[in-house]
Amino acid sequence: MSKKYICIHGHFYQPPRQNAWMEEIEIQESAAPYHDWNERITHECYRPNAVARVLNDKDKIVDIVSNYSRMSYNFGPTLLSWMEQKVPKVYQQIIQSDKKSMEIYEGHGSAIAQAYNHIIMPLANRRDKETQVKWGIADFEMRFNRKPEGMWIAETAVDTETLEVLAENDIKFTILAPHQAKQFRKIGSEEWEKGIDTRRAYVYNLPSGKKIHLFFYDGKQSHGVAFKGYLNNGKAFAEALISAFDQREDSQLVTIATDGESYGHHHKNGEMALAYCMRMIEQNADVQLVNYSQYLDLVETTHEVIINEDTSWSCVHGVERWRSDCGCHTGGKPGWNQQWRVGLRSTLDWLNGRLADIYENLMLVYHDDPWELRNDYIEIFNLRSAENTRLFFEKHFTKKLIDRDKTRVIRLLEMQKQSEFMFTSCGWFFNDISGMETTQILQYANRAIQLAAELSEFRLNEDFERGLDKINSNIKKYGTGKDIYKNMVMPKRLSLTQIGMHYAVSALFEDEEPTLAILNYDCKSEILNRYKAGNLIMVTGITSVKSKVTLSTKKFSFSVVYMGNHHLVGGTADTISKDWFNGVNDSLCQLFEEGNLGGIIDTIKENFTRRTFSFFQLFKDQQLKLLNYIISDKMDKALNSYERIYNSSYSLLNLMKSSHLTIPGLLENNLLTVFQYKLEDIFEGNGELVQINRLKRYASEVTKWKAKIKTERISYLASKKINHLVNLFDSFEDKPDLIINLKKTLHLLETLHIKPDIEELQEKVFLRLKHVELPEPEYSRTLKLARSINLDTELFTSRSNE
Repeated sequence: MSKKYICIHGHFYQPPRQNAWMEEIEIQESAAPYHDWNERITHECYRPNAVARVLNDKDKIVDIVSNYSRMSYNFGPTLLSWMEQKVPKVYQQIIQSDKKSMEIYEGHGSAIAQAYNHIIMPLANRRDKETQVKWGIADFEMRFNRKPEGMWIAETAVDTETLEVLAENDIKFTILAPHQAKQFRKIGSEEWEKGIDTRRAYVYNLPSGKKIHLFFYDGKQSHGVAFKGYLNNGKAFAEALISAFDQREDSQLVTIATDGESYGHHHKNGEMALAYCMRMIEQNADVQLVNYSQYLDLVETTHEVIINEDTSWSCVHGVERWRSDCGCHTGGKPGWNQQWRVGLRSTLDWLNGRLADIYENLMLVYHDDPWELRNDYIEIFNLRSAENTRLFFEKHFTKKLIDRDKTRVIRLLEMQKQSEFMFTSCGWFFNDISGMETTQILQYANRAIQLAAELSEFRLNEDFERGLDKINSNIKKYGTGKDIYKNMVMPKRLSLTQIGMHYAVSALFEDEEPTLAILNYDCKSEILNRYKAGNLIMVTGITSVKSKVTLSTKKFSFSVVYMGNHHLVGGTADTISKDWFNGVNDSLCQLFEEGNLGGIIDTIKENFTRRTFSFFQLFKDQQLKLLNYIISDKMDKALNSYERIYNSSYSLLNLMKSSHLTIPGLLENNLLTVFQYKLEDIFEGNGELVQINRLKRYASEVTKWKAKIKTERISYLASKKINHLVNLFDSFEDKPDLIINLKKTLHLLETLHIKPDIEELQEKVFLRLKHVELPEPEYSRTLKLARSINLDTELFTSRSNE
């Protein structure tokens, strides 16, 4: 009887969305109520798969498991970098899952690496392929503390040269789509068979004499996960995979590969179906769940394969989706085309070549192998710190460099990083050059062009725009690629002076320290003056700004005046003489004392001429911060007005209600507004416990008046509040009312038909009951809470007298 194996692979990836200068993601309104799409998908997918629920036939939670530890998976390095900074707990769960998988799969971890920033490898030159692979390996080793055995290549786009690079870097295997195989045969056989049998691993004998193993996923079963409803039912999912075996006597493997976001983001609760599926497979004596590297140890590879060159998993035309109008797209209106891809590819290829020439010629002054140095640059940009930078220069440069030369070296390397990032595949994948994925890669191009201009006599922007001008958007109002570049990308460009402007605006509303980190820049003021009179605020100073990325520094003077609402005027100057500054500052102070606003604005414009700015030049997040500052006072006044009407009319409204009279719409809306705000306010902030009496009161009012409140915002705030309270569990002894508070909160929210995210709560309660010896009465209270949050308490009641 043949041995049957199943391997499930998830490709977890989001395109890099960070502003090319700030290295931060600006707020994305389409992801609301979350700040951005990375945050939203983490909530819907990445975290749930680390703590997936397994339900019994009564829909009660009987286990909480990490899907990552039992599946095969890769995470995009740029996504992991974001997660490490923004959601460190989820990040650590992913890393620990790989360690757990090594226990399950006989020393073979389930995580595999990824070519760094998801470029289409067959369309890259050999040098860029090598950098992508080496960066991907270095990132993996830093995070997972071991060498990767496999590597995912973006869109599974493949050619022989890419596989040569993988093999040269000791990668044992990668995963491809079935149509990417041209033919296969048993090793030693003369005859080739067309196509592929996906139920085994293959060796690809490379022209260099090296070898690499290839797995080809089952197309039908993978399609079933992504599009045919397999994730609606974990049992049916498992049965579908098990049914994919045939009757052969040899050992065989059923493997699937899909976007990891299928499990929770594209398909709600998909992570639960996956968890149940893998549990069923593990309980089936005839089938063994494996990861790829363990499978290679268990089963001898008996067949070899030849690939179809320049193919991918998501374009039936090969790799044309990323360089031509091949017909593949994600929607759009009738008559749209993707001819813009042709010009975008050729223009970026041209720019890449020019940047490479500039880099090589200038870096040879400092290092005899510029391209090897580029491969090693990940030692800095993956974890920026003064110490890492010091170690980098000590390791790679025999001659000690002065600070100016170090800055020049880092700028050259950063220019090359941006040149790699501008080929991120998502820029070509969708429907129009105006899309956010395409404007994102144009940001990287713009940053590289800016660095090239700072480092050399070459000004590439004009020729770059000339190439983009030949490209037309499908949306007439956007015009050409050049128009999109100038209107959507150029305004994002930052300089050290602009960072100082943001520091100045921050100082308007808060008593800023002389030293402050603004994104990936350090700002330090030698002089910082702040003046306030009513709504009028003015700040002046002399500040130095240093980039944590390129180590570049700039010192300048500034002044900014805030006039209420969103109105502010500011300016900067390169003049930093203290005598000059003190003279201008004295003039501004005199005008401020007189309330001469026009004089202040004229003086700023006359003296701070390097760059002037207003509200519209601020980052989106800082614009929002300013608007919230302005609105908060108006909101308080409006609420006071609503509450006065509410209090004065309440008894009258009660009378009308009891008399079955129609309540005037304005007063009914007033009630709704008060209820909405009060409920939101209960969950705002990080106070230790929910105010149960207030919640009970307004929950009762909402029910009584049948008020149609906006539940999504309240659910979001309640989720954040509950997760904050969950983190107090470890100090529970000091907070004996915490569990009771949580239980009452959830009950009252249920009466309002509000379903907050309680996954962290379920996880914490489950683990405490399962692994911690809780004293009475904490154990009894926790058990009661467990019942209310859908845990199967029969798992824990053996020690209870109930």
